[in-house]
Parts: sequence; C-alpha cells; structure tokens
Amino acid sequence: MASKDDYVFTRDFLDNSRINLMHHFWTKIFGYTIHPKIPTDAPNLRVADIGCGTGIWLLDVNDNLKNAQLEGLDISFDAAPPSETLPANVTFRHWNIKEEVPEDLIGVYDILNVRFLAFVLLNDDVPGAVAKLFKMLKPGGYLQWGEADYDTLRFDTTKPECKTENLIDLFKLLAVQDPRLKPSWFRNLTQTFEEAGFVDVKKDTQDAPPHLAFMFHEAGLMIHELIARKTKNETMARELKRLLPRAVEETKQGAYGTSLRFTVIGRKP
Repeated sequence: MASKDDYVFTRDFLDNSRINLMHHFWTKIFGYTIHPKIPTDAPNLRVADIGCGTGIWLLDVNDNLKNAQLEGLDISFDAAPPSETLPANVTFRHWNIKEEVPEDLIGVYDILNVRFLAFVLLNDDVPGAVAKLFKMLKPGGYLQWGEADYDTLRFDTTKPECKTENLIDLFKLLAVQDPRLKPSWFRNLTQTFEEAGFVDVKKDTQDAPPHLAFMFHEAGLMIHELIARKTKNETMARELKRLLPRAVEETKQGAYGTSLRFTVIGRKP
C-alpha cells in the first residue's frame, strides 16, 4: 500500500539524474557500495535499500552480487526505472520507514542500506527508524547508513578573490524554511545504533578531494532548483530563484560548498 508522500523534491527526470549522479560521486569518494567490513560471500543473501529512489545503489550492488535477492523499499516508485528493465533479482516494494514493519519483513535481511535520508527524517523519527531496521535484520545482519555531516559544511574557493556570499545565503535559506533541511540527528547516529542493540558499530568519515567535492557541489545545486519548483512557499521560491543564478556564477568562478561525509555500520548480534 502506498503511503502519503511528502518528499521535498520533485521525482522527475532531473531529480532522478541528480540522485544517480550523487550516487556515483559518493561511491567514488568512499570506494565501495557495501562497506568492506560487511561480509558478502554467503549464498542467497537478501539485501534491501531503504528509501531506494531510482534503485541505483541496488543496480550497482548487483554487479557483484548477482545471486543475491535485492529489494528496494520506498514510499513511491515514481523515480524508479520500469520493472521490465530491471535484472531478474531486483524488485521494488512500497514501505514507509515511518510506518510499522510488515510481519513478513521481520528478521529476513542480511544487509540493509540507508543513505540520504537527512532531508526525509526529523530528529525524533530516527531512533524509531533504526529500531525498525534492527528488527528487519537476521541475527548477524548488518545495517549501513550514509549521510553528509552538515555540521561541517564549509565553502572552499580555488582563488582568494572568489566570492561565496550568495552560496552561503542560498544554503541558509533552506535551513530556515523547513526543519528537514537543517538536520542534526546524524551527529548521534553511532550512539543511536548502539542504543538500538547494534554491535561492532563503526564510522567511516571521508573528506572528498577538491575535484570530487566541486562536482558533488554542482550536482547538489540542482536541489535548490527542484525545491523552488515544488515548494508552496512563494517567498522561498522567489528567493531561491533570485539567489540560485548568483550562486551558480560564484561556482563558475571557483567557489563550492562541501562537508565531511560518513557511513555508519553496525551488526545485529
């Protein structure tokens, strides 16, 4: 059953391309789709991507796990490719992480992946979400969760004369308009894993090299365009449309926003 969709982005071809591009850059930065500490050599693995969007993570995982059962769970599949185009072992199913876990999904997964839910979950949603994911794993199963660390957001420049004022204002604008656009829960994610019962919790933090940070930033600028299209807040839409061209010009001159990014993993005992 489909759930109410209050996703902040547009679920169109531009948004889908942004998701796929950011996945590519993320994988380049970290060097893996599944953390190397997570074992993947068992036969008949059952793996799910929570909030799977376009399914790009599953399709990349499929390159190395062609015998695994790969499932994408999301509130909507407007972003997903037609089912006829998918590998036979990749399937999609509706599930909203804010709702209870269906009985047939309890204790069945070897690996769960979550990424880029910072703009979906509010601070109070996260402990319950992690507890549900814990419930969905088999004993010995792993949860992997990746996000950007927005506390470390900074604006780098390639030359001393580069300006960043409009980029800074653009990012500030989102933060004051919607609490989902200024998340803070990620800073305690390792603790949240441990409180849910996970063991062997590890955090991999990466700072992208400048060339990847710049390209990730350009892909991220699409977020502001997409929000301007979808928001019902006319003042916000107007400000986004005013600031975005100026921020793009600053980017052309060599300014870009970046931050640390992290992946947290934990094992269900």
